[in-house]
Amino acid sequence: MRAPVLNNKVFEVALGVASPWFINGVDFDVKSKLLTINIDFAAGTRFPVSEVAGKHPVHDTVLKRYRHLNFFQHECYLEVRVPRVRLPDGAVRLVEPNWAGRLSGFTLLFEAMVLMLAREMTFVAVSRLVGISWHRVHAICKHYVDLGIEQSDFSQVTRLAVDETSKAKGHDYISLVADADEHKVLFVTEGKDAKVIKEFVDDFGAHGGDAQAIESISLDMSAAFIKGVSEHLPNAQITFDKFHVIAHANEAVEQMRRLEQKSDPQIKGIRWNLLKDRARLSPAARADLDAFVAHVATKRTARAWLYKEQLREILQRKQANVVRSMLVQWSNNVMRSKVEPMKQVAKMVRNHLDGIVSWVHTRQTNGFLEAINGLFQAAKRKARGYSNLATIRTVIFLLAGKLDFSKINPHAATR
Repeated sequence: MRAPVLNNKVFEVALGVASPWFINGVDFDVKSKLLTINIDFAAGTRFPVSEVAGKHPVHDTVLKRYRHLNFFQHECYLEVRVPRVRLPDGAVRLVEPNWAGRLSGFTLLFEAMVLMLAREMTFVAVSRLVGISWHRVHAICKHYVDLGIEQSDFSQVTRLAVDETSKAKGHDYISLVADADEHKVLFVTEGKDAKVIKEFVDDFGAHGGDAQAIESISLDMSAAFIKGVSEHLPNAQITFDKFHVIAHANEAVEQMRRLEQKSDPQIKGIRWNLLKDRARLSPAARADLDAFVAHVATKRTARAWLYKEQLREILQRKQANVVRSMLVQWSNNVMRSKVEPMKQVAKMVRNHLDGIVSWVHTRQTNGFLEAINGLFQAAKRKARGYSNLATIRTVIFLLAGKLDFSKINPHAATR
């Protein structure tokens, strides 16, 4: 069914079609709910071409079809007679209209919508909603992420955070490096060894970053990461996130509880009270915990919990020399105890004392990276797994790269 000519002007205004382009007709297939808008250009028009001075005559035309935003529930396509112009040197160049997307077959507005949706839902869900394949959704997102990363400028970055997250079941990992001040991911790669830092530094330099200018970096106590930082970020002060330290102490409490409950049935049922922040427990749960900890002389799990709380209190202090001396004394006390799991934490504190004390100066944590990892793991579960590195990288940068897509597509919002 052909729409009346009067409606052409309405669609021109709605689509932003301006001279020399004009809408030549609008077709609506009622049965398939498909709207096709035919666009042409005025005869005799000459077109500019980037990097070539002047305007150039049309050599011939190519009919191209672009998927556009739906009109209500109806799929909409633009069918455009696209010119090819002849340049002074005899070459022929295609002139894409200014609404053409970065991928063939889509408008900029359609691609902007896909990007917006992909930040909130899985590629499969976006595919179903907009009516294109999963592969096309992924292709749009990956292309924009690649372009966004390509134009990124890291010249002002001076503080970093590094963390790893599981890519799949088992010991398959990816590592993330982020700007600790802007809380945005800069780099994603497979593995969690020393080469991660080298690969990052190479990529960092390619985007204007200066490895010598990195003042501090927060990470977990991975020997591989520490080695990589020492070799490739020589001026970076290593900070071991205090929350990682407390996490190790919590794990030691849990290990002690599991060992002790085998011979002491009273230990059962106390697990969550031991692991949660005491201040956040209900009054009844807090009373149960206090009653349990009162048996510190006879229950090693109670002692483990007290050691963990002492460690937390030490790391809340603000004087570096005080924190250092208290950590040394804490480690000595633990090593003289019979709380075997906590002794591993004490050894870790001794071996990484400088990096832990650095927390007092930098107050730098990986908490925001942990949150990003949580978002990615949630997205992975919803999508029933992201196993391909290119897809994982695309998803993480969409969630936490804070890429400025507006420079690529004026309709795409920066996040």
